Amino acid sequence: MKAKSLIISTFLLLMAGWNTVYGEDGSWLWLRLDSVNATAKVTGVKGTAMIELQSYWQGGSVVLKRQKGIAKDGYTIQSQGGNTVIAAANDAGLLYGAYHLLRLQQTGQPCDQLDISEKPFYDLRILNHWDNPDGTCERGFAGKSIFLNPDPARIKMYGRANASVGINGIVLNNVNAKPEALSTGSLEKAKAIADQLRPYGIRVYLSINFASPIKVGGLETADPLDAKVVGWWKEKVNEIYRLIPDFGGFLVKANSEGEPGPQDFGRTHADGANMLAGVLKPHKGIVMWRAFVYAPQSPDRANQAYLEFMPLDGQFADNVIIQIKNGPVDFQPREPYSPLFTAMQKTQMMVEFQLTQEYLGAANHLVYLAPMWQEFFSFVKPASLKAMAGVANIGDDTNWCGHHFAQANWYAFGRAAWNPALKPEEIADEWLKATFGRNGQLTIDNGQGAAAANSQFSIVNSQLVKLMLDSREAAVSYMMPLGLHHIFAGGHHYGPEPWYEPRGLRADWTPPYYHKADSIGLGFDRTLTGSANVKQYPEALCRLYNDINTCPETLLTWFHHVPWNHKMKSGRTFWDELCHKYDDGVHEARRFLAIWDAIQPYVDQQRFSEVQRKLRIQARDSEWWRDACLLYFQTFSHRPIPQDVEHPVHNLDEMMKFRIPITMYENPECGYNK
Repeated sequence: MKAKSLIISTFLLLMAGWNTVYGEDGSWLWLRLDSVNATAKVTGVKGTAMIELQSYWQGGSVVLKRQKGIAKDGYTIQSQGGNTVIAAANDAGLLYGAYHLLRLQQTGQPCDQLDISEKPFYDLRILNHWDNPDGTCERGFAGKSIFLNPDPARIKMYGRANASVGINGIVLNNVNAKPEALSTGSLEKAKAIADQLRPYGIRVYLSINFASPIKVGGLETADPLDAKVVGWWKEKVNEIYRLIPDFGGFLVKANSEGEPGPQDFGRTHADGANMLAGVLKPHKGIVMWRAFVYAPQSPDRANQAYLEFMPLDGQFADNVIIQIKNGPVDFQPREPYSPLFTAMQKTQMMVEFQLTQEYLGAANHLVYLAPMWQEFFSFVKPASLKAMAGVANIGDDTNWCGHHFAQANWYAFGRAAWNPALKPEEIADEWLKATFGRNGQLTIDNGQGAAAANSQFSIVNSQLVKLMLDSREAAVSYMMPLGLHHIFAGGHHYGPEPWYEPRGLRADWTPPYYHKADSIGLGFDRTLTGSANVKQYPEALCRLYNDINTCPETLLTWFHHVPWNHKMKSGRTFWDELCHKYDDGVHEARRFLAIWDAIQPYVDQQRFSEVQRKLRIQARDSEWWRDACLLYFQTFSHRPIPQDVEHPVHNLDEMMKFRIPITMYENPECGYNK
């Protein structure tokens, strides 16, 4: 108790003064720039960069100039003769340079004696919106689509936010694309959005339904090798480029989860992708072809993408990029990387991350995702990829993302796509200073002087950075530790239902398919004597993962059916370790709430209350996850829950009767016992 009181007392002291006179709702995102004190004299190239600096720069004169020899979208910022000179080869580079300078100002960094040279690691830094024609967002937890009835002010802010972190492309609609996405009316709406976003260096893309020649064009087939089908696509692509001259291209989900594709006509993924690439190439458009495929009765869903795409390695056109989810199953709280990333050597690839937290508590749980992406890049070299895509967590909620801290994942994606070498703690520090501070300082001095205020802000910021960095591991612990995966409730993926197995439902849509709990142990055997998934990885990793004694414990049940009495590195049995991991996650969720509660007097009331409400839901949800999973798995292990682990207060039959209505799940305020 003394330690807890000390932590809270320390926060109360350190947060003194971190209170804003403004009531804030999160609508400014991290662009809480002060236009009142703008003093900038900006000369040179006119455009969006000049407008942003004239509106928000508080320093000396700035010169914007075009300069050959600088990489596409790159820039330099130099202090020269009393001026700050931003140079770039194109307007986008000047805009990114302007936002870099404003970020220095906003986070309290020195803005004199600058000598900065930056260029993006990836040319393509793209958000995928899963927005539907009716305005709903699949796996959207922040309201309706911002593109349904676009508000010009909202779209402008969206463009500014993306440009400020280097995002330069957006896919406007759901990968489960409706054919009407290619209707003339829909394309005219896409043109209006493209026109609004163009000043911010953002190109638009569309997801397409592969059967569009049938459903929109009235043809009898969508066979990619049929001349009439190719002709229809050429005409449609020409129509798009007449409306949107800088249109980026198509994103395609084909022959997956019931979506049509070339395999319906006896063709391959390469046949389908290359046909579309051919009609886009004269316009410099690209095809992003998703590798998210799996057969209904596959012995191991994790094997499917490799089996379908490896035989096609080297057969794709040069303007096709295979878009692969970071893990081999489906955006799980923890997965190994998809083996396609190291197996395919002759094909352009891009990684698909998920910002919207489909499997991580929706918009209720604070889970900072940059550490997950860092984990991915520890196995997959960034240079082996062509681009990065992120499934957006954006809707028309006032705070954009349903949870104020979920904005950090949007921010972090853009920064990581610009430079994957940036550390998660660096990005979190930037975001916190921009989102909750002003110009790197406490918003109120509190009479202690600027130096003391800055010192307090730095200490408090470091504590919240640590909270963010710990949040993903905490979520893994209270949801699915030690390699468990996909044991979510059916239909909405929010809460735990490891027992969910309705009659008639395909096996790979049920948790028992993945956890394989029985009297012997728990986990999916993917060893060489099981599904042989380990064989898809490089030899060194294959050996590592194949041996239960060398497999990382974070992935143990992913690759092994682990006996309940297996001895873990801690000295505990596997069952006892599982119990402790779940319990550790619960205590972490409670700790996050306690830290946030301690700063109540020092954060604007609206954002404090809204974040506090979410953290309370998260803490309760963590108990729900722990109790439901341990009580259920205990029916197989027949072992007691250790005495030093907090015991469930509910019975299993009570937990199994609990259901969240889908309507609650779609509401960002959903939550267990709310």
